[in-house]
Amino acid sequence: MALLRWGLGRQNVHRSNRVLLLKLTVIIISVLLLCEYFIYYLVIFRCRWPEVKTLAHGDSQEPVLKAMFLADTHLLGEIRGHWLDKLRREWQMERAFQTALWLLQPEVVFILGDIFDEGKWSTPQAWVDDVQRFQKMFRHGSHVQLKVVIGNHDIGFHYQMSKYRIKRFEEVFSSERLFSWKGVNFVMVNSVAMEGDGCSICSEAEAELREISRKLNCSREVQGSSQCEGEQRLPFSAPVLLQHYPLYRASDANCSGEDAAPPEERNVPFKEKYDVLSQEASQKLLWWLQPRLVLSGHTHSACEVLHPGGVLEVSVPSFSWRNRNNPSFIMGSLTSRDYALSKCYLPFEDRVLTTYGAAVSFLVLLVLAHFERLPSSLLSGWKRWRMHTRR
Repeated sequence: MALLRWGLGRQNVHRSNRVLLLKLTVIIISVLLLCEYFIYYLVIFRCRWPEVKTLAHGDSQEPVLKAMFLADTHLLGEIRGHWLDKLRREWQMERAFQTALWLLQPEVVFILGDIFDEGKWSTPQAWVDDVQRFQKMFRHGSHVQLKVVIGNHDIGFHYQMSKYRIKRFEEVFSSERLFSWKGVNFVMVNSVAMEGDGCSICSEAEAELREISRKLNCSREVQGSSQCEGEQRLPFSAPVLLQHYPLYRASDANCSGEDAAPPEERNVPFKEKYDVLSQEASQKLLWWLQPRLVLSGHTHSACEVLHPGGVLEVSVPSFSWRNRNNPSFIMGSLTSRDYALSKCYLPFEDRVLTTYGAAVSFLVLLVLAHFERLPSSLLSGWKRWRMHTRR
């Protein structure tokens, strides 16, 4: 009889342990799915395309272009990239981007520079490896266009950049500087080359911009003008200027919002040609291109600046958890004459980590309670809670 009771006891213990293991497995899988997959849908689902006033022309309305703008992905390379850091940050960006594509259905996506963290140093093989990782993370269907702007981490600062680095970047991402769709003109500037010192790369970049300026001016002139005769016209629309470096501003002192630079950094003066473009280069771009809107990256923080002539510049925060806790991107609805912008936040990293911490604490509590290793007061409370939940 005693042997029978001992056998039944052992069966109950084994059954109880199996139930515990099943509970632990279900909780772990559920938390992983929530924090690494479903959370992106829950957060990005709340984002909405902004409404723009469409202007009527006869019986039709102007088409609205839906564009996403993100910046500073900084894919880690072989020099500074720890494998765990790479895995964590790249999975976050991949899931955020793929979820945004699926939920929001943009027509075009612009990445405003610093695609890679080590493009200025990477060997040919490392460059190929980084590009392949980028193409996997930011894969997209043929119905979505992806446009990329050069950043200083992609080709180096002015004193580091070379024609070789620029060429290998443009072989992957195109050398396109002027892009028009649905009546909206975008000018994509290599802002690293706006040094103004007359270097060969800088001179070529400025010559390209002057030619784009001429084409834009032709679109504003009356048909048949001698200077533009026989040339294919661009849509009659002031362009949207896209670049990595922001136009000149003294600091982020006037920037606000939860994703602006930390308060202790906002009053730190910016260094021209390093943190922002020089005043001279900024004036050239505004004069040559006469944009209606400017979007930039580089600072990793958000800011809105109103430049002379009422031109709004929006600095887009970094898309990566590596650079900030609360990454985001800009959603733009644009027509040839108007635009509207809104911001879409990604999951906050600290909230994801807090969820993991809470889950681990609960699992530890569950295991200790199962083996009755909790202090007597906690154990009795745990048993009362279990009895209450079973009713």
